[in-house]
Amino acid sequence: MNEQTTNKPTRTKTWTLRVDLFEEGDATKVHAVLDTGDNRLESRTEAHRNPHDPPAPEIGDEYAAGRALVELGHQLLRFGMADADANEPPLHG
Repeated sequence: MNEQTTNKPTRTKTWTLRVDLFEEGDATKVHAVLDTGDNRLESRTEAHRNPHDPPAPEIGDEYAAGRALVELGHQLLRFGMADADANEPPLHG
């Protein structure tokens, strides 16, 4: 038995993520930009150190950047849902 396989070209894309962090006193601010080639999504978030905690800038970086990435994820899901809804065939009836 001889099976034929179809070699479809692979679709490859590169998305670019830029995360800029800014330290201002006890606050870490983040500006994150995701460029998908089709869309450009942005998120601005921040984290504040508890005044009773010792300074640890990397923790503020992690919290603020994590929040920015979560927000970008939510935006991507909203875009995906809107695109899926727009791609649905119209209902007849």
